[in-house]
Amino acid sequence: MMIASTTIRRAALVAALLAVPCLHAAEVAGVKVDDRVRVGNSDLVLNGAGLRSKLFFKVYVAALYVGQKTTSPAAIYDSPQPRRLIMRMLRELDAESLHLALDEGLRNNLTAAELAELKTPAEQLAALMKGIGKAREGDTIGIDFSAEGIAVSLNGDIRGKVASAGFAKALLRVWLGDKPADASLKKALLGV
Repeated sequence: MMIASTTIRRAALVAALLAVPCLHAAEVAGVKVDDRVRVGNSDLVLNGAGLRSKLFFKVYVAALYVGQKTTSPAAIYDSPQPRRLIMRMLRELDAESLHLALDEGLRNNLTAAELAELKTPAEQLAALMKGIGKAREGDTIGIDFSAEGIAVSLNGDIRGKVASAGFAKALLRVWLGDKPADASLKKALLGV
């Protein structure tokens, strides 16, 4: 009887310990980051999260969710599975500034030929970002990446989509490319 009781207690302890990661979220710059999110029918795990800062200003906390954790940017770009990048704003930012930052990230990580090929989807993203208007402190901008393209949301409400798998891959380079917007944020998103 003693062995069965001990075995049951151990099993309960193991189950409790396995449940703990789901209960506790990471925290970056005072922002709680969920360990998991659900995108459509897919459960995604937190690959990494970090702070985007510019000129000593905290701009946003970013969290990258994937189907399976990896430290390889190429594995994230090339995955046909859903991925999500969430940006929790730490300061007010107008849509034009956000769009210009994304556009600069694309220009820094793509060749002139790649930029020309992706001109139409880049213009569609610009229109989406401008349609959002001003992102206020505490707002959450989400970008879902899939084999079909991207979907942009503000505080959980879908604001629009860009149907281009190539553009989805290119946009991820803004954060994970050879010349990312913020090198320390890239490392944090990759969990290294």
